[in-house]
Amino acid sequence: MTSARTTSRSRSATREKLFQAAVTLIAEQGFSSTTVEEIAERAGVAKGTVYYNFASKTELFEELLRHGVELLSADLRHAAEGTAERDGTKVDALDAMIRAGLMFIDRYPAFTQLYVAELWRTNRAWNDTLLVVRQEAVAVVEGVLREGVAAGELSEEIDIQLTAAALVGMVLVAALDWKAFQPERSLEDVHGALSLLLQGRVGGRGRPR
Repeated sequence: MTSARTTSRSRSATREKLFQAAVTLIAEQGFSSTTVEEIAERAGVAKGTVYYNFASKTELFEELLRHGVELLSADLRHAAEGTAERDGTKVDALDAMIRAGLMFIDRYPAFTQLYVAELWRTNRAWNDTLLVVRQEAVAVVEGVLREGVAAGELSEEIDIQLTAAALVGMVLVAALDWKAFQPERSLEDVHGALSLLLQGRVGGRGRPR
């Protein structure tokens, strides 16, 4: 039993090293220019280890996208649940999710850059997988918006699907702009700016009279 758990942890750690190596190299060089040998070298493992864990470079990249977006979705979900436990409003939950999204991007900027770039490509083998995992993240936000409308906190006129996608997109693009062009700004500063936008548009405060 102990041996099986140890083996499982070891394999999980190896896969994590491969994920980190692959996302960094592919973000730097592009998918086609990155070789399995380079991924193995960056991860500090033998080339055969890559093929032991993944059938191909394409499968590795597909799983990398799935893994990263699942981590983001989990962070968004935990932020919403934490707000609910503190009896916060649904707008508070959305605000907490924005912060969680920024924190995720701060930890994984290379993954975020890669993910956003891949969203615009339609000729990839992993395109269907990308659409599925993207919807997983957006669905977390949709759930909070739907609950806010049902509770009367948010306007029934809100287009839930489009608003959820817009909020996720806002965080991704704003965070990439922050990292690329305004790195001197703190996470709190960026969150504060997006929070004001959320409160004014989704929360309904600060409207001109």
